[in-house]
Amino acid sequence: MDGHKIDRSRSSLLTRHLAVLTGALVLASAGTAHADDNPDVDAGNCEVIKFCVGAGVDDETDGSGGQAGGSQGGSDSKLKCKLAKVDPEPPANHPAWNGADPKTNDLYFRECSDGGQNQSDGFVVVPPGQPAPQVDPQVLAQRAVDSMTLLGPDIASPKAAGKYTVGVPMWMWVNQSATTFGPNTATASAGGVTVTATAKVSKIVWQMGGGASVTCNGPGTPYQASEGMAQSPTCGHVYSKTSAGAQNGKFPVTATSTWTIDWQGGGAAGQLTEVRQTNVQVAIGEAQVVR
Repeated sequence: MDGHKIDRSRSSLLTRHLAVLTGALVLASAGTAHADDNPDVDAGNCEVIKFCVGAGVDDETDGSGGQAGGSQGGSDSKLKCKLAKVDPEPPANHPAWNGADPKTNDLYFRECSDGGQNQSDGFVVVPPGQPAPQVDPQVLAQRAVDSMTLLGPDIASPKAAGKYTVGVPMWMWVNQSATTFGPNTATASAGGVTVTATAKVSKIVWQMGGGASVTCNGPGTPYQASEGMAQSPTCGHVYSKTSAGAQNGKFPVTATSTWTIDWQGGGAAGQLTEVRQTNVQVAIGEAQVVR
């Protein structure tokens, strides 16, 4: 495919990425490139890179694991990727190799975009005899996550209509479902590559409205009347002042969940993070003393 030409914007993009690692590089679609072929490139001591461009392919997403209307299978959007083989290859100590042996691997540069927010580019090391992946697995992983309909915490306690008192332990917990706590699993496919992502809430940070913050590493423990005045063993708070001076006489409580997503597929694996939030207002009063 050396006979293909690329426009100046593509040439400038590849040059920009490679120049960060090796200095100014000249991109060529045929045997030899000269500095005057591209006025945007400083001649210097340049390396010549040949490349070929792969075609874009349609994508698909599919959800499982208890999704609530989040699957987008059969999407009309297209994930387009362009693949460039680096030739000649940079030296063995070049960061693009990421520790791989140039003698037993090939080096490609890949750009992917779906025309929206899902975009990525970078170097890809491929063992000889194996086809270079036409699609960036991490882009597919994000598309799988986008199909999950991940939501903020489903707060069971504290409730807006609840009655809470200064000095009395408050137990905080959330209801668990695939979209509010996990696990939630979805897949996305394109160009023969399939990626599976699994999301689960790893922590919930509670901003209590009185200046306090509580971090809980789980859903919390539901309160039972038999616990009396005991503090929650997993997620709780004790207010030291009333909410009388707050707006509307209530403290604004915000629960922020961090979703940790592990994904794998296309010969790669990784982890993504998403954040979701839920708000509630609670009134904190003083204990009434009966004389």
